[in-house]
Amino acid sequence: MQSSELSTTLETLGKQLRERTANFLGYPVSKDFDYSELLPFLQYPLNNLGDPFVDSTYAVDTRDAEKEVVQFFAELFRAPADNWWGYVTNGGSEGNLYGLYLARELYPNAMVYYSEATHYSVHKNLHLLHMPSIVIRAQENGEIDYEDLRNTIQLNRDKPVIILANIGTTMTEARDDVRRIRQILKDMAVKNHYIHADGALSGTYSAFIDPRPAFDFADGVDSIAVSGHKFVGSPMPCGVVVAKKSNRDRIARSVAYIGSMDTTITGSRNGHSPLFLWYAISKHGIEGLKARAMHSLETAAYAEQRLRELGLDAWRNPNAITVVFPEPPEPIRQKWQLASEQGFSHIICMPNVTRAQIDEVVAEIAAVMETEAG
Repeated sequence: MQSSELSTTLETLGKQLRERTANFLGYPVSKDFDYSELLPFLQYPLNNLGDPFVDSTYAVDTRDAEKEVVQFFAELFRAPADNWWGYVTNGGSEGNLYGLYLARELYPNAMVYYSEATHYSVHKNLHLLHMPSIVIRAQENGEIDYEDLRNTIQLNRDKPVIILANIGTTMTEARDDVRRIRQILKDMAVKNHYIHADGALSGTYSAFIDPRPAFDFADGVDSIAVSGHKFVGSPMPCGVVVAKKSNRDRIARSVAYIGSMDTTITGSRNGHSPLFLWYAISKHGIEGLKARAMHSLETAAYAEQRLRELGLDAWRNPNAITVVFPEPPEPIRQKWQLASEQGFSHIICMPNVTRAQIDEVVAEIAAVMETEAG
């Protein structure tokens, strides 16, 4: 490709991406970030292969940054002070795969339970791991049906229990109550169990909510996965998984070639993602991240109110930044990239979403409603 042709192609792509990034409200991706200070690091082949807590003979890495990121989330999720471990993943799906992998190694004959509102990748992960599973009904708001869970476990009392709890479902951002799930297991005298929390979106900011939802290690989870490109924001998909180190030790093995431990899903791992997350966490701090959460919650409350003023049945789960409402006409869904399912769409009020954007969407929907009314 000629240099001029290459430049034209890149210019066209850049224009498309600018336009498309300006108008999306239906997916949980933050875009209010500035990583320009990190541009010089793109000239290095950063690779955090192996275990982030074990040095490797490959030293062009960001292990120190990755360890700080994992520690930040371990403390945020109230992991046992002397029994936590984790790494920066390629996204929430990999984090869920890792949590289920640890659970399988601990209880090879277990049955996995998850709700019908669970992210589509979980079924794929279970297939890859050859883990038997049962889908539990979801309540109308997307939260797991606890009575159906109790009754189904009762039918399989001979097997250890593995539960994948949703800390923010895909369409309605419903949170499964981990403390309530633990109580069900206790009531039924289920000793052998493992709970993994899929906190892709909500897990990252749930610690800042008052009252705090029951979703972390102190509430009973054994591992938790979150996405980095969602609430925190990153130019590339990434995530963090935190697990109990005692469970991670069960699958660890030494690899002479890299001079490290093989404890992660992938071999070579992106060394830039940990740097981006470390930078964002260092820059925002706890108070900055909490402010982002409060802004998102306030914007979501505003969006719900404005849509209801149109007469639409808009709603959201308690302390959620996702607003669900009857799907608008296709041109509006296309323009704002609104994810839709079974006749409903949602707006996810990420930290970058403004009231002005909400007003614009509401005005477009109102204009269509007026036209249809004649």
